Amino acid sequence: MLRNAGNVFLFCLANRVLPLDLIDRKSLEIREADEEVYTTLEDIADALPENTPRYVVLSHPVTLKSGRFSTPYVLLYYMPENSNNELRMLYAGAKELMRNTAEVGKVMEVQDEDGVIAIRDALVDA
Repeated sequence: MLRNAGNVFLFCLANRVLPLDLIDRKSLEIREADEEVYTTLEDIADALPENTPRYVVLSHPVTLKSGRFSTPYVLLYYMPENSNNELRMLYAGAKELMRNTAEVGKVMEVQDEDGVIAIRDALVDA
């Protein structure tokens, strides 16, 4: 599990996703939010709060338009439009740290549940 100063991590290996983590606003450390295991993008979308930013690190298997199988490693930067400014600044400031620490190939920004679910199509088109 990554422990630095971001927000929510979600590790998805093949079709399995490990627990969400969240930022402790006092210590600026990441801790587990729950022990739930997520297996689909829909489950991830349902688990994300409506007004709090999160980071989601996942590796989701897709079949590319060329027919080739791929499992890209990406950071979802979940930033709902109705997040308060303090949290927006906290998450924005740690985005590059999260990207570098997680060593992801791509950062994809989403603002709502539909955006999380649409990631599957964005990964196929990438």
